[in-house]
Amino acid sequence: QVQLVESGGGVVPPGGSLRLSCVASGESFSIYSTTWYRQVPGKQRELVASIDVRGRTTYVESVKGRFTLSRDNAKNMVYLQMDSLKPEDTAVYSCNAKRVIPPLREYWGQGTQVTVSA
Repeated sequence: QVQLVESGGGVVPPGGSLRLSCVASGESFSIYSTTWYRQVPGKQRELVASIDVRGRTTYVESVKGRFTLSRDNAKNMVYLQMDSLKPEDTAVYSCNAKRVIPPLREYWGQGTQVTVSA
């Protein structure tokens, strides 16, 4: 069983920065692709950024050039660096990990609140 714990959320003014972290316990993170999602109450969950086991990243268009996703397999951690934050980035951000070799499994963290407000 893998447990994911996110941290790093908070309240920042527009233009500010935050770094979210997701740490995994229970198994090596190196065999998991990891995705950050965000959700605002009343809206659908949105995929923000993904990183595969080789470190290749993809981003939703709205965060390209502002967010950077990275991983440190030695520490079993994934980081989402968020710069130039906008009010529309306000959401609960959750970490998702998918095992890429059998048995295929998927895990979620509990989420961390990010609020961008003056």
